[in-house]
Amino acid sequence: MSYVTRGRDSSAVLCERMTTTVAGTPAGSVAQLEEDRLAWLAAALTPGLGPRRIIEAMRSLEAPSQLFAQPLTGLEALQFPSEAAQFIFAGKARQAAETEWAAVAAQGATILSYGCDAYPERLKEIYDPPPVLWVRGDVSLLVRPALAVVGTRHPSPYGTGVAEMLARDLAARRLLIVSGMARGVDTCAHKGALAARMPTVAVWGTGIDVVYPKENKKLAEEILATGGAIVSEMPLGTYPAPQNFPRRNRIISGLSIGVLVVEASENSGTRVTARCAEEQNRDLFAVPGNVTSKNSWTPNTLIKQGAKLVATWEDVWEDLPSQVRDQLEREAGTASKAEAGASLLPDPVLRPEEAMVLEVLRADESLQIDEILTLVETQLTSSEVFTALFELEMAGRVRQLPGKNYVRVL
Repeated sequence: MSYVTRGRDSSAVLCERMTTTVAGTPAGSVAQLEEDRLAWLAAALTPGLGPRRIIEAMRSLEAPSQLFAQPLTGLEALQFPSEAAQFIFAGKARQAAETEWAAVAAQGATILSYGCDAYPERLKEIYDPPPVLWVRGDVSLLVRPALAVVGTRHPSPYGTGVAEMLARDLAARRLLIVSGMARGVDTCAHKGALAARMPTVAVWGTGIDVVYPKENKKLAEEILATGGAIVSEMPLGTYPAPQNFPRRNRIISGLSIGVLVVEASENSGTRVTARCAEEQNRDLFAVPGNVTSKNSWTPNTLIKQGAKLVATWEDVWEDLPSQVRDQLEREAGTASKAEAGASLLPDPVLRPEEAMVLEVLRADESLQIDEILTLVETQLTSSEVFTALFELEMAGRVRQLPGKNYVRVL
């Protein structure tokens, strides 16, 4: 999804996107909103200031825009470090904010400040909400009922299939899927939502103009093309750094009413997201795994500690707040008529050869092509097997892994 600003002042267009109160307000009010939002951005770009310090400082001012008029002593009275106070007093913060504002407008993106009406209330509930969010795509998605789906960057075929299946079936019922677009389970979650032809939100630990990992560039384009959104608290041009991703995880859980963990090892970053969810009083869900697999450690431990065990979409659905279920069912229209345990997306009828090949494949373990040929050698020729695998892969029923290994998609 892209926004067109051609022929109009880009900052005015950006202002209209960022708040629902701008339309119909006097010009002076619009100018004040722009100044306030610019002040939030300036504070966020000031070295040495963290989220809580910025928010507390802005609350102590009559209007955020007063930040620019503060004397040096006034800035120090806001508990700003001397370096940060000097940066703002010298006008460097405003200059940085104006430059960033113009760059964001040129990207066709949005800057959403803590003071904006469109800023998600759910995110304000967490201990240290980001003062500013950079958003590409549909900002209105951030206030929708959402479920975070997270897990390891190295999932098993079982974890891959389960993540896609659950994300697909829940997205088809209008529950927004949120994840971090990292390799592995995050990517599978977004792909599951896209398979249901529904929007999804990716929260990045980089700037919204820096795709990471690079191989997910096409996925990012699909997310935007399907009406989804990409969100970050990092300025444009921010490249991946290890410390950015644990911080990013609090936003993933903060935007959501619950967090679903699919697969993750004992030392996985997914544990950070789960811990954030607990601190933020979010519901925790987990898919149980094989006790001999290291990637089962985190979900199995979470289940022992009280997380809801999830095998199908109904396990999540029945734990949603009743008002959320009612809202989603009204929007879906036919959701309450969906067959229990089944996806809303009908499966195509298989030819006999495809059904035979699909029967020998497993979802939790891949089979090499030679193994498949051996298992069906008395029933099918090699050419029939290759054709069947191709058709099944095109239909999304089978996934090919490196080395000519195949796994069944749940």
